[in-house]
Amino acid sequence: MDLIILNEGLYQLVPVTKEMMEHISLLVEADCMEICEILRLKLSGYANTLNLHIMHDGSGSLQGCICK
Repeated sequence: MDLIILNEGLYQLVPVTKEMMEHISLLVEADCMEICEILRLKLSGYANTLNLHIMHDGSGSLQGCICK
């Protein structure tokens, strides 16, 4: 699974790592898009005025995920 990050007009695919999944416990089986939603909530914050999910680490805005 990769995250799609938009930074300064360029899209980047960022592989999901074990560190990103740290402190996440799944109590039921989840598909890729449900895990993407969980990661979005953990790794980004919503900027209402920009209508974007900005990454907490400043790497850009989260656009979505690619499931492999």
